[in-house]
Amino acid sequence: MVIRQYLLDGYQTNFKTEYLNYMKKTLAFIYCTLFLPLLMFAQEVEKGLDQKIDEAFMPIADAWEGLILTSIPVGGLDIPIVLILLVCGALFFTIYFSFINIRRFPLAINVVRGKYDDVEGGHEPVTTNTVNTVDGDIVDTIRVEGQAGEVSHFQALATAVSGTVGLGNIAGVAIAIALGGPGATFWMIVCGLLGMSSKFVECTLGVKYRDVDANGTVYGGPMYYLKRGLEERGMSGLGKVLGGVFAVLCIGASFGGGNAFQSNQAGQQIISALGLEGGASGFFLGCIFAALVGIVIIGGIKRIASVTEKIVPFMAAIYVLACLVIIFYNISYIDDAFGMIFSQAFTPQAGIGGMIGVIIVGFQRAAFSNEAGAGSAAIAHSAVVTKYPASEGIVALLEPFIDTVVICTMTALVIIIFNQDGAFMYGGDGQGNVIMDGVKMGGVDLTTEAFASVLPWFPAVLTIAIVLFAFSTMISWSYYGLQSWKYLFGRSQAADITYKVLFLLFVILGSSVTMGAVLKFSDAMILALVFPNMIGLLLLFPKVKEELNRYLAAIKESGK
Repeated sequence: MVIRQYLLDGYQTNFKTEYLNYMKKTLAFIYCTLFLPLLMFAQEVEKGLDQKIDEAFMPIADAWEGLILTSIPVGGLDIPIVLILLVCGALFFTIYFSFINIRRFPLAINVVRGKYDDVEGGHEPVTTNTVNTVDGDIVDTIRVEGQAGEVSHFQALATAVSGTVGLGNIAGVAIAIALGGPGATFWMIVCGLLGMSSKFVECTLGVKYRDVDANGTVYGGPMYYLKRGLEERGMSGLGKVLGGVFAVLCIGASFGGGNAFQSNQAGQQIISALGLEGGASGFFLGCIFAALVGIVIIGGIKRIASVTEKIVPFMAAIYVLACLVIIFYNISYIDDAFGMIFSQAFTPQAGIGGMIGVIIVGFQRAAFSNEAGAGSAAIAHSAVVTKYPASEGIVALLEPFIDTVVICTMTALVIIIFNQDGAFMYGGDGQGNVIMDGVKMGGVDLTTEAFASVLPWFPAVLTIAIVLFAFSTMISWSYYGLQSWKYLFGRSQAADITYKVLFLLFVILGSSVTMGAVLKFSDAMILALVFPNMIGLLLLFPKVKEELNRYLAAIKESGK
């Protein structure tokens, strides 16, 4: 026994020594091959390398944006095809489903409250004995801490909202107002209301056609309902093409708008708040962001994700409260602000590009914020436990309302009220910036100035909110991108690690550079998701009608 214990202790000691040596070599390799080159790159950024790259990449970004916003003449006006898909598709769904965005709003609240959980068969936990776990957490799922098995309706909604409520509501709205004037707000609200119907359709399909493997891990989203749903309709080839195109675009969007844009804006806000300089400062901030994001996406949805999921709704509440403080402080301007929103929605100021230009700006910013019609949220909602797919679609229609109709509108009111005295000229420089007192300002800077005009201390709170919003959005989009990556390259560990490493690199690069062209390119990438997704929705909506009728019949039979 003594000899056995001695040998065992020796084995453990040797194992620990070998493990420590292995970790040292691994860290040295990472430093030499990843960290050191990136540090050198950051130093070159300070010398203006990012500006050179930006100028070189701008023609590509312009060409890509031009392709996504390809227009066709309608009644003497050039209207982007993507805008037609968004508006006509959402309007069709709203009418076809009898204004479900309004009529079923109370039902959505009740489903989130859990009133019909027994109708759906309750929430049965999934056995996790054979599931890949780390510290008790199931890796690469969006399961919520403390909840066995899949997520409930409320948890799915909270997860999805925490991924959409973010910089799009803060910086994106400011960009919309800067480019399109107050009238862009009206079209953001319209897009939000109509988008509720689109969100219902895509999230219902996401649950209906999801794939659950032998371990209980859920894989879902437009990739799956495009492929499987269209295959059911005898359009297998089209389904495979659309599913593949969506996956490619979603991966690009996860690296850009869901990642680099977030870390870029959060990094700029911190640098501005602390009075630092860009370049190396942005690089080190990017490394911190990457480390925090990496803890979550490499090790699964761990405690940081759980804590963030609780903090982000709290910060959203603080943000809304601050908006209300400013609005009530300037209560005498409210009627003027709403008057400008409605009047300039149809008669915008000359030089902005006309009414169609304002509509484009409003819908583009709203789509970037709430992602209705893009299909990304369906990836998250697919993991909910329910035997009625339409139940989750009903819940999902609340997202655009919370994100766009409520929060975006409040941000817009704050900025419009702030500009009552003409602090800046609407229209900006055409790149989403405004000139105020001779200084060029981006979306985050403009929103910060608007809040600081009434609450001098609030920029510090806004900085924290922006960082948390960006962090939450990056986590959500890492999941969206990973699901798309695995759809294309398989569910192997190698594919998993490859995507995650690339994602973390983009976190660092996003904070290190100021490449407006790259951000412009990634912004258009998210909007490009509309093409394959909306085509699929317009071909599969009868299936959604069947699922809705089945769910409503079950509720009626329950007598609730």
